[in-house]
Amino acid sequence: MGVINVSNESFYQGSYIPIEKVHETAVAMVEQGADMIDIGARSTAPNTQAISGVTEAERIDAALKELDGSGITLSVDTMHPGVLEVCLKHDVHAANDIGGFVYPAYAEKVAEAGIPAFVMATNQQPGDPVGVAETLASLEGVMKRCEDAGVKEYVLDPGIGIWTPLRSVDDDWELCRHFGEFLKFDRPVLAAVSRKDLHRAAPQPLSRGPAPGNPCRDGKTP
Repeated sequence: MGVINVSNESFYQGSYIPIEKVHETAVAMVEQGADMIDIGARSTAPNTQAISGVTEAERIDAALKELDGSGITLSVDTMHPGVLEVCLKHDVHAANDIGGFVYPAYAEKVAEAGIPAFVMATNQQPGDPVGVAETLASLEGVMKRCEDAGVKEYVLDPGIGIWTPLRSVDDDWELCRHFGEFLKFDRPVLAAVSRKDLHRAAPQPLSRGPAPGNPCRDGKTP
């Protein structure tokens, strides 16, 4: 998954892509091996300037216009039903909700559109489950919300590295070490670990082989 961020409040400024560069950036990512491109227009980092749903919708609408007809598989990263509704007017193939479908209207729109979703472990606010046990329990709740809304195709996201004062980098590495446990639900699992603080605080020494429960057989980070 390649990520295109059209939010200039991003915690990682190197990821910000101006609208006029969205198409060429997406094409380059696909040429480099990305299977799909995820478009986001609102930063979830702490202490960033809040933006309105209208601003988020305008940004992501403009980005998606650049990619309409491109043939590129696209997901949209938003927590808000109104923004998702704008996105669904374009060539969108999946929704990415770090809010864990806590808004029933969001899940209902996904079900109506008949698209798959990436859904993060969330109880009330993104990143509120801490530790492996809480994350597993939260993912069970996510699955229940998917079933209640009639969303048949979805990918679970344990939320590694999500910005929250509740978690430490050690908590995120614990999720990484036990990543294989998230496969118990027999659903695809997303490892969204790029540009996260845990890379600056990697435990030493790092194992060169798969950790216990790690589904990767080649020793690479899942």
